[in-house]
Amino acid sequence: MSWPVTLSHGPVGLRPLRQRDLGRWRELRVANRQWLEPWEATPPDPTVPALSFRRMVRQLSQEARAGRALPFAITYQGEMVGQLSVAGVAWGSLCSGHIGYWVSRHVAGRGIAPTAVALATDYCLLTMGLHRIEINIRPENAASLRVVAKLGLRDEGLRRQYLHIDGAWRDHRSFAVTREELESGGLLARLADQPASG
Repeated sequence: MSWPVTLSHGPVGLRPLRQRDLGRWRELRVANRQWLEPWEATPPDPTVPALSFRRMVRQLSQEARAGRALPFAITYQGEMVGQLSVAGVAWGSLCSGHIGYWVSRHVAGRGIAPTAVALATDYCLLTMGLHRIEINIRPENAASLRVVAKLGLRDEGLRRQYLHIDGAWRDHRSFAVTREELESGGLLARLADQPASG
């Protein structure tokens, strides 16, 4: 796996998350606090301080160089509008990773999240050589459930108290796709084949 990687499809792009994104990232997080907090990972121990942006980027960049993560900024028409990370990348007999993402509310509903997830998944499965990508979503997160529905990811069922989110252990639905399940064009092609919605 080589890093850094930049991917794009139409106006949607994925590029490495950088230290100089701090101002824009902070602006997006403040503006979207209520939109994002119900879905945010939290430490089970409330005395553990939140990771600073700079430390988060440093750790994610180290993981990327080691082949264990892909930390992306999501861009729309060249402007940063969210974040997507492929994390937990394991090689060997597993060859798997999982994706987490968020986009700003002001651009929600424009197909940005499905396109970004498709870009990352296609890269991981068709270029990097991973076998499986997984996305775990709280059952109440209707917006993220629409993303995986548009992409046709397989629903693998409920994981009880799977992640500590918004201050408590929360159930998640698990969705996945393997390389064998992709058509030759990948998830981007699958997304393009969908009828336009009003």
